[in-house]
Amino acid sequence: MSSRSDINASLARLKKVAPAGYFLALHIRFAAPLMQYQTYPAAWADRYVQNAYALRDPTIAWGFSTTGSCRWSSLPVPDPFGICKDAAAHGLIYGLTVACGPISSRTICSFAHDEREFTDDEIEMILDTVRRLHEITEPPESLTKAQKEALRCIAEGDRHAAAAAKLGITESAFKARLIAARERLMARTTAEALQRAKEYRLL
Repeated sequence: MSSRSDINASLARLKKVAPAGYFLALHIRFAAPLMQYQTYPAAWADRYVQNAYALRDPTIAWGFSTTGSCRWSSLPVPDPFGICKDAAAHGLIYGLTVACGPISSRTICSFAHDEREFTDDEIEMILDTVRRLHEITEPPESLTKAQKEALRCIAEGDRHAAAAAKLGITESAFKARLIAARERLMARTTAEALQRAKEYRLL
């Protein structure tokens, strides 16, 4: 199974177990995740952003302080801004936060249920799935010289034919290098691969 299909299968599993939605922040570095996925209701997602809740969210504070899992009803972190209460008013009544990975590349994910607490078995499955997502989305340590050259040509605005000529290779070989770079960076498009390579400081 490819990384992309593995990610999609994991997201589908998580969607089934968290009927009120989830938010996954994978590999948080320099205060921003390298990848994120979310299925929370739009009204809650908008409210969360408009009120800058991420800066005060007790689930995020908990996730940076430790690893493992914690039901929202048992969070040992204060919630002076009433974010959990506000979430409940938007249908995110019961929840779970899981965190894994080193502090320099922490993954923090939250899951919501509108009818009941998550069971111990569900928590174990969620934790295993998040750990797997953390592993398969680990950014590469490097790109090959050929992949870097191809991405640099695109960054400089070269079209495929011109880039291939500049590198002394065929256009199909150039395209193959771009495809390899996209796969290595788990990017759908060359533009996304270029952005990730810059974010990961690989160029």
